Amino acid sequence: MNEQPLYRRLKEYSYTQLEVFASEVRDAITRVVSSNTGHLASNLGTVELTIALYRIFDPEEDIIIWDTGHQAYTHKLLTGRYGCFESLRKKGGISGFLNRKESPYDLFGAGHVGTSLPAALGMEQAENIFRNSKNIIVVAGDGALTSGMALEALNQMKDIGSKIKVIVNDNGMSIGKNVGSLSASLAELRLNPVYREMKGDLKNALEAMKLGSLEQFLSKIKSGLKASILGGNLFEDMGLNYVGPVKGHDFQEMEAVFSAVKNLKEPFLVHVVTKKGKGLEYAESNPTRFHSVSRIDPENGEKISRSGEVTYSEVFGKVLTDLARKDPSIAAITAAMPDGTGLAEFSEKNPARFFDLGITEQLCTTFAGGMAAAGVKPVFAVYSTFLQRALDQLIHDVALQDLPVLFAIDRAGIVGQDGATHNGIFDISFLSMIPNMHVLAPASLRELANMLFTIFDQGWLTHPTAIRYPRETELEDINEITSNLKKIEMLKWEKLIDGNEIAILATGSMVSRSKEAAYINGCTLFNCRSIKPLDIGTLRQIFSDYETVITVEEGIKSGGFGSNVALEAIRHNYNGRIDLIAIDDAFSSHGTREEVLNELGLDARGIENSISKLRGEKNASNYRIR
Repeated sequence: MNEQPLYRRLKEYSYTQLEVFASEVRDAITRVVSSNTGHLASNLGTVELTIALYRIFDPEEDIIIWDTGHQAYTHKLLTGRYGCFESLRKKGGISGFLNRKESPYDLFGAGHVGTSLPAALGMEQAENIFRNSKNIIVVAGDGALTSGMALEALNQMKDIGSKIKVIVNDNGMSIGKNVGSLSASLAELRLNPVYREMKGDLKNALEAMKLGSLEQFLSKIKSGLKASILGGNLFEDMGLNYVGPVKGHDFQEMEAVFSAVKNLKEPFLVHVVTKKGKGLEYAESNPTRFHSVSRIDPENGEKISRSGEVTYSEVFGKVLTDLARKDPSIAAITAAMPDGTGLAEFSEKNPARFFDLGITEQLCTTFAGGMAAAGVKPVFAVYSTFLQRALDQLIHDVALQDLPVLFAIDRAGIVGQDGATHNGIFDISFLSMIPNMHVLAPASLRELANMLFTIFDQGWLTHPTAIRYPRETELEDINEITSNLKKIEMLKWEKLIDGNEIAILATGSMVSRSKEAAYINGCTLFNCRSIKPLDIGTLRQIFSDYETVITVEEGIKSGGFGSNVALEAIRHNYNGRIDLIAIDDAFSSHGTREEVLNELGLDARGIENSISKLRGEKNASNYRIR
């Protein structure tokens, strides 16, 4: 990318021109995201903030770190990617998140929230070691401050002698509405009349730009508002100078504050209040719905999709809600994702049994363990990529105590345009290594519904259990599915196609994609819905009946389903051949889900090609793992 960064021209613009430019940026974001999918409302809210920040701080001279990419599209547009912004989230195009390989202005890659403050502290100490003295600025959403890592970093800033400037983009939302005491504290600061009066006086003084007024302002900043106004707040208690609330769509007010704190050798938290979805009426009125969007009509926000499409998240949410109506011991937990995980209806109908704990996957996991220990049946609905953050809690707080918690793992496997940071390709491997864990993978929406029914209505949940399901849709009638639930043998593999010589053992989303290969090549196909424990009885029979076994999974090869089947083959002295079709030791790029699966050889054609090639190979050894 040889494009000249637009931020270099910003200082030449008048405030009237900046307003026009901000409108053009919003139009570009809306047009591209509507077509390409991506994060809409959150990015519309940070347009003026980013422009004002880059008028005062220089992305080449200063270190500016953004927390995730949910709010950084304007950053991309200003730092040499305006010309290629149309490629956002497309295969071979620019990422929807921050990516160090994509641009020298993306100083720290991030797809999960809460990373910016810890990374900035590390960078600051590296600068100290090399005797550099750059300004370090962090832009973090208010939802990110609920993350344990972010709070840990804030707690260290004073003791470590940090001078970082933290810009908190406070729109009252993370993905869903923010929850918890920290969110309440920010709301109190936004609404406190003393602060608001002070802010008005401050703006007048800064607009006048009289030296005396500015000096008084700086004096108040340096001494902290703690003594002069409210008697303290959380951030000042941590040793940061708090400034705000600042209007996040007012160029002059933001620039005045950014300029004032720029050269002060103390840590500051600048509290900037923005409106999520700013400038787009339907996004402003429903910011949660339009936080992240699939293809929509940019004029009205209506989703562009095939009629009758149903997602796994929708089926999960509806079945769990129906089951909870009959079973008052079922509770649901989310980490700031009630809509994304399908729990919106559950939260409305069972408010006393619904717990949104903010962006705190570690807390959610141990919280669920505590509920299970006290007799409740907790369900933690979480994206696979985010569950990675709670591995220790899974092992130590749930599995070690063999507590019956259900982990509903959404977005398992390849997610598509969100890319490497959000692909859920590791859960089979890390869950399978944990004692006491059961890992299940439904092959269809109907099987997911039946699994949930069996777990709760039939009293099946006695150990920590995970159900992993993909970001995928099927043309189904959701009401027909949920009205015809039945008990299934959860740990028993199901033979779907009867063939000879070769047995295909497929899991989850790979079952339907393996059917064509099985038919064409005369293979037997098993739906291996129980990944852990393996169906040892059926597996022994397979080793006896078939000279070749092929496993197919949408996850990393190392330590995955196929690896565990191969270990069993060794234990049972299987003399045939085993091939593993899975994701090799690499992170996958972004693109549509089908494009990435095709690239990995995990679409129907790729699986068929692999099996046809295997059949055509001659002189294969009696036993080998590939």
